[in-house]
Amino acid sequence: MPNRKTPKDGPRAATFRSRYDALEQRRVELIARLGTLGEKALAHPAHGRARTLLNTTFRKASLVQRAAILEAADWLIAVLDRTTMLL
Repeated sequence: MPNRKTPKDGPRAATFRSRYDALEQRRVELIARLGTLGEKALAHPAHGRARTLLNTTFRKASLVQRAAILEAADWLIAVLDRTTMLL
């Protein structure tokens, strides 16, 4: 078939290592963001849960699940940031 592309013609898929490094970099960014929330956030129970998501849960998960865990942690940090602004 003349219009058929071979796998070599398309863009190269991201390797396992590049996806792993990207997720690890995002995790580091979220940990830094969590650390900048201040003293009010430390007393909130969501702070501990976000830290658990970013450490223990992240480490136990497979590569595919890690992206979802980071999204959940990002959402939780955003909620925590908004609630500490109101206090």
